[in-house]
Amino acid sequence: MNKEHKPIVVWLLTGCVLIFIMVAIGGMTRLTHSGLSMVEWTLFGSAPPSDEAHWNELFDKYKQYPEYQQVNFNFSVEEFKRIFWWEYIHRQFGRMIGLVFIVPFLWFWLKGKLNSSLKPKLILILIMGGFQGLLGWYMVKSGLKQMPDVSHYRLAMHLITAFLTFAYTFWVALGLIYPNPPVLQKGMKKPMVFLLLILIFQIVWGAYVAGLNAGKVYTTWPLMGDTLIPEAVTAMQPWWSNFIEGIAGVQFVHRYLAYVVLALIIYLFVKSRKLKLSNSQQKGIYFLLFAVSLQFVLGVFTLLFAVPVSLGLLHQLGAFVLLGATVYALHRFHEGKVTYAQTLAT
Repeated sequence: MNKEHKPIVVWLLTGCVLIFIMVAIGGMTRLTHSGLSMVEWTLFGSAPPSDEAHWNELFDKYKQYPEYQQVNFNFSVEEFKRIFWWEYIHRQFGRMIGLVFIVPFLWFWLKGKLNSSLKPKLILILIMGGFQGLLGWYMVKSGLKQMPDVSHYRLAMHLITAFLTFAYTFWVALGLIYPNPPVLQKGMKKPMVFLLLILIFQIVWGAYVAGLNAGKVYTTWPLMGDTLIPEAVTAMQPWWSNFIEGIAGVQFVHRYLAYVVLALIIYLFVKSRKLKLSNSQQKGIYFLLFAVSLQFVLGVFTLLFAVPVSLGLLHQLGAFVLLGATVYALHRFHEGKVTYAQTLAT
């Protein structure tokens, strides 16, 4: 790594850690049903409630919306405070992340630390982060209408943009950490890319499961109830709507995509055993195997215990770790230089 790039790498990796924490806070906000407690949104936020009069004002605003009227109608101010704080922290932490990205970016730019190839990448990260924040409010708005529950489509959009912003930020940082291309390993790039695409779909369907509370049905494994494919999976018409709107169908997709992800990583691990890998490539493969094993076990236990808050949060963070492992491994295999030994072998 070029010494001049070290501060930029530290900045980008700090951003990655903060996005991870943000996803954890967002997971707690969702799992504690706190996301609709703040019914107003401003660009720069507001000071936290300072006295009982302010709390009562916010509570009165909350009472005007369906979640209070239909679900939390027996809430006291103290109970409102508990859900309010999670959403407030979630929003303010998001604004802090924005400052952590924007202020150093401007400083590096003004100091001439950014080359022409790096500037557009960093601008794209800023755009992705801003868009993710806007999607957060777009998601909340969907739950402030007649049905006091956010759209699972908007929840998925909000979550996947956070994951993709992290993934791209991590990718750019890796490009600075490893400026030289890795050793070429034939036959590894395409399955790695396919793994990344399948994992993105799996994260989206995980958000669907969360948004529809689909993890609370068929809390058995490996079967769904007493069969592999229960009738409820295809009960809705048209048939395809089962897999994006049906509780059983969405859980079915999420379950079986997990098997695909696991199988792909096992395939990559077995294939890699026949190759002469660099140190970073070996780390990438072992990190992948560890992350998918952990996430698979977390997924099973989250299902068996009907998504308790602790396991639901760990499972979401496990997806984050698995995505990080996939991005790292893909970076170490995505392109390469042919070594002298490989040239002789061909």
